[in-house]
Amino acid sequence: MKYGFVLLLLCAFFSGVGCQPNESHLVFEVEDPDMTASGSPVLEVKLTEVDASCGQCQFGMPGNGCDLAIRMEGKVYFVDGSSIDGHGDAHAKDGLCNCVRKAIVSGKVLNERFVASEMTLVGLASPSAVMEEN
Repeated sequence: MKYGFVLLLLCAFFSGVGCQPNESHLVFEVEDPDMTASGSPVLEVKLTEVDASCGQCQFGMPGNGCDLAIRMEGKVYFVDGSSIDGHGDAHAKDGLCNCVRKAIVSGKVLNERFVASEMTLVGLASPSAVMEEN
């Protein structure tokens, strides 16, 4: 009788083990497509005229060397997706290290950088600026 009672308790215990509810209680946070991982908004830019130049030489941005940057609505951004050398000789008289040029851009501002999908300098002053742009 004693063994029967222990056997009955063991059966009751093992029959209840592994019984878990079928639904999950995990909560996943989905990233908002209009926000970056840091929580800053993504700004879409479509065919907008901006100032383009060397971030360090003309816009006084931090860094070593010469990197392409744009000034849009009073704020300056380094550019990803295009390079300073992709728009002619940067150190020519009319190059981006020596003057600020107008450009038409499309892309997005992401994590305080401008990611260019399209960038074209306008009002080219000399053939040296056309060299690598076309």
